[in-house]
Amino acid sequence: MTEHKTALIIGASRGLGLGLVQRLHEDGWNIIATVRDPQNPGALAEVPGVRIERLEMNDTAQLDGLKQRLQGEVFDLLFVNAGVMGPLPQDLEAVSVGDVGDLFFTNAVAPIRVAQRLSDQLRQGSGVLAFMSSILGSVGIPDGGEICLYKASKAALNSMINSFVVQLQRPDLCVLAMHPGWVKTDMGGENAEIDVLTSTRGMLEQIKAHSGKGGLRFINYKGESLAW
Repeated sequence: MTEHKTALIIGASRGLGLGLVQRLHEDGWNIIATVRDPQNPGALAEVPGVRIERLEMNDTAQLDGLKQRLQGEVFDLLFVNAGVMGPLPQDLEAVSVGDVGDLFFTNAVAPIRVAQRLSDQLRQGSGVLAFMSSILGSVGIPDGGEICLYKASKAALNSMINSFVVQLQRPDLCVLAMHPGWVKTDMGGENAEIDVLTSTRGMLEQIKAHSGKGGLRFINYKGESLAW
């Protein structure tokens, strides 16, 4: 019998994280998923067999606790999905230092802190480390002026991923910065181009297609390469 693969999804209570869990379940994976409040996991509780763990990604003690609880686990996929839009409107004259700090810490720093603790548990030769990035993080694409701080935080995430990969020195590991498309979620809004099913189905296809192909790539849910 083929052994089931195991995925750890960071930030899975709703939207794209929840959608990824649903697609992985349909594909027969073992799944561990994190939420801020395991007592109120929302629709995640309806996915059979998922192990739900508590994590507030910005909390060092919770990160260390998760690392300890997952000791000995081997993952075929670690997908760091959690992120925030930040203050709205993104008026540079009105925004507070605290709001900007929270946005950049959550979107650019915390995902790397997760990866630093758990990437050594990714399976040798075929493991995939994925981060939920955005095409808005491409500094070569002049777009997203109304959410310029969010855009900058995703560019910062991409930069941090690059630095992390150099530091990690694991040429066998596939690292993906993924643009999910413009998706109908709480963050993407009702006018977005695609639904969660289309996005997460595509992302899972790309994760499986790139497994075993070491190196860092910035791609969308269709597998198309994006400019950093």
